[in-house]
Amino acid sequence: MLTNLIVWIVLGALAGWLASMIIRRDGANGAGANIVVGIVGGLLGGLLFNAFGASGVSGLNLYSLLVAVVGSVVLIWLVGALRRA
Repeated sequence: MLTNLIVWIVLGALAGWLASMIIRRDGANGAGANIVVGIVGGLLGGLLFNAFGASGVSGLNLYSLLVAVVGSVVLIWLVGALRRA
């Protein structure tokens, strides 16, 4: 249980940071925000990938990181769009 939590935090931090670099908002987020964005992005990415017939986050591996980064990019983009509206 604790190991799973640590894996989610590490994967979330890395995915959130990579997504903020892709969107070019790295200076806007701190470490805590990157973790939250990465974890929520992992969940969102899992839902999106499942909707298209692929598997979601499956552990600490490159595929799961890709899923989490894609979800995090979508999340950052959606939040930015809602703030501008």
